[in-house]
Amino acid sequence: MKDILDKVEIIYEDENILAISKPVGLIVHSDGKTKDLTLVDWILEKYPEIKEVGEPMSINTGDVIWRPGIVHRLDKDTSGVLLIAKTQESFDDLKEQFKNRLTQKTYRAFVYGDVRYDQKTINTPIGRSKTDFRRWATTREIRGEAREAETEFKALIKNKKISYIEVYPKTGRTHQIRVHMKYDNHPLVADHLYAGRNFDRESPEKNLFFTTQALHAYKIEWNDLKGERMEIKAPLPKSFLKGEEILRKKEKN
Repeated sequence: MKDILDKVEIIYEDENILAISKPVGLIVHSDGKTKDLTLVDWILEKYPEIKEVGEPMSINTGDVIWRPGIVHRLDKDTSGVLLIAKTQESFDDLKEQFKNRLTQKTYRAFVYGDVRYDQKTINTPIGRSKTDFRRWATTREIRGEAREAETEFKALIKNKKISYIEVYPKTGRTHQIRVHMKYDNHPLVADHLYAGRNFDRESPEKNLFFTTQALHAYKIEWNDLKGERMEIKAPLPKSFLKGEEILRKKEKN
């Protein structure tokens, strides 16, 4: 399992911020249940001096989880760019920017079906699923509080069976992109939790050979402490380059 920490790549660093490319399969921080290695283990090994930067989190068991420098997170099976604050000042500043929607995140994703339109905005609340504690949901499937959620996306390649899109979440709800694309009847390719019958385990080619959800945090924009706009991109994984190549060939045929 140690090998997964070796896959973490630093793509930008200054005295205040560290931007890394998170690999698929790596949890950002512990939930108090799993014993798997996390990004926090990598941070503490490489940057022990930022151990107390940020805010710890209390969980149901009463335990406290340390999240050094972590202002936002990505799902375990989502790859891509993630910012880590190296100082408390930069942590507090980034936290305010996320809260006030001054940051902009851009994702790339493969989804089932032909999206047909060039651009679209999905604006529907998200809440806990009534039927599955692991899932989040929309509309009548919600248990308890529903929270505002807005996602914009743009079609990059349209195809009858699988399309390639760029996604711009305007809010930061748990599983937001995955839930909104399912709501739009275009769940993410190989999303074990939300794709349902679209995910064909017996025929990998029908999933463009993805084995986990085809979602990559491609770019993030924010303001540094001097007020200058910053933009960092995480290189597309080989799986995404291969998926795009397959769809481009189908476009020509």
